[in-house]
Amino acid sequence: MSKGAVAGRDDDRNDDRNDGGIAESQERTPRVGAAVRRRRRALDLTLAAVTGRSGLSVPFLSQIENDRARPSMRSLQRIADALDTTAVQLLAASDTTRTVDVVRAGDSGGLVPGTGVRPLTRGTHQVHALEFTGEENAGREFRHRNDELMYVADGAVEVEAEGRVHRLGRGDSILLSGGVRHRWHAVEPDSRVVVVAVADHVEILEP
Repeated sequence: MSKGAVAGRDDDRNDDRNDGGIAESQERTPRVGAAVRRRRRALDLTLAAVTGRSGLSVPFLSQIENDRARPSMRSLQRIADALDTTAVQLLAASDTTRTVDVVRAGDSGGLVPGTGVRPLTRGTHQVHALEFTGEENAGREFRHRNDELMYVADGAVEVEAEGRVHRLGRGDSILLSGGVRHRWHAVEPDSRVVVVAVADHVEILEP
C-alpha cells in the first residue's frame, strides 16, 4: 500500500473525529461536497481516479461529496490539486454569493470546525480571505495568479519568497505580487494570520 494512501486514511480519521454535526444547519452551511462533485464530474473523473491523485480514500471522498463529512483545509487542498483547481475556488463555489455578507466568528465555512482554518468570505467575489490560527504549516509552496496580502494579528510567522525568509510579528504584513512562489508557517503556537487575496478569476490590467 502506498504512503499516500496511508496518509489519506489518517486524514480521514482526523476529519471524522472533528466532524461537528453537519445536520445542525444544512441550509446555512456551505455545501463543499456539492462543489467537489460538480468539479469531478466536469472533468469526467471517477472517485477512484480522485483517490489515486489525492491519496484520500473512496469512502471518505464519497462522504465529503454527499456532505456527510467536512474536510480539513489540508484535505480540501489535496482534493483541489487532484481536480486541477484550488481549495479557495471549491469553497467559493460551495456557497451563495451575497452583496452584503456577515461571517460570524463561529462559522467554519463548511470545513472541519476547530482545525485552525476558516474562510472569511463566502461565495464568488473579487477577493477571498482566510484566517489561520495556531501552529499552521501548509507544508507546500503556493503561487497565485493575483496579489495576496498576509497580516499577522497575533504571534509570528516566517514567509519564504524569492529566496528570502521574512519573519513577521504581530501587526506586520507582507504583500506578495501575483506569480511569486512562496511558502509560510507559524513559528508561535498562538499565531493568528489573515490572508486576503485577489481571486484568480479577476483579470488585472497592466497600467
